Amino acid sequence: MIVVLATILCNNKTNILFKYLLSTILISIISLLLIIQPDIGQTLLVVFSWSILIFTSGINILILLAIFFLVVILLTYLVIYVPKFDYIQGRIFSFFDRETGTHNFQSDKAIDSITSGGFFGKGIGEGTLKNRVPEAHTDYIISVISEEFGVVAIMLILLLFLIFIYMVFKKISIETNDKIKLILTGSICLILMQATIHIGVNIRLFPTTGMTLPFLSYGGSSIVSTSILVGIILNLTKRKIN
Repeated sequence: MIVVLATILCNNKTNILFKYLLSTILISIISLLLIIQPDIGQTLLVVFSWSILIFTSGINILILLAIFFLVVILLTYLVIYVPKFDYIQGRIFSFFDRETGTHNFQSDKAIDSITSGGFFGKGIGEGTLKNRVPEAHTDYIISVISEEFGVVAIMLILLLFLIFIYMVFKKISIETNDKIKLILTGSICLILMQATIHIGVNIRLFPTTGMTLPFLSYGGSSIVSTSILVGIILNLTKRKIN
């Protein structure tokens, strides 16, 4: 998706309005397929990556804000009026009011495990969160790591993510090819946003959502897709600039 969008937006032979229209149609189709799942978390992730790409390509900020408000209105309508998305409404209400709803169990246990792990953790295999919370090996993997290895391990993981992101942006700053710039920007923002949402959910900064942590969460599709994304980043950052 990111490579195709970057190709469309960097095509100088195409009218600028047509480029944005074509990219909007493409992202709408992908978002619709994700909404049907239903998977609002991944939908927001994809739309965010697309908005970063069109913003970087030089779109008028007013048009971008108008698109943002349209997306917010659409998602609000789906969550409030479509029965299929009632579970999201429950998660949001539970996030703002802990006394209501039934969606606080996972987040409460995650916070408890991070607290009980302390600075250096309980030791490998000594954590209990992975046995008490469904999908702890994917959606709450950062809490499991914190409980067994401590906050020090989480700080190290965050540092590695920051170094990785810094190295990519350092390459973007000296890159002259606009298409490569867009692909690298979209790819690294996708990984950054995914990691931010995952960690934010684990420390109760965001409502509960099923978002894996790149490189660490268990799951074949997550690891394969992240590996492909990093392969693209590695290929483009290793090329010599003419």
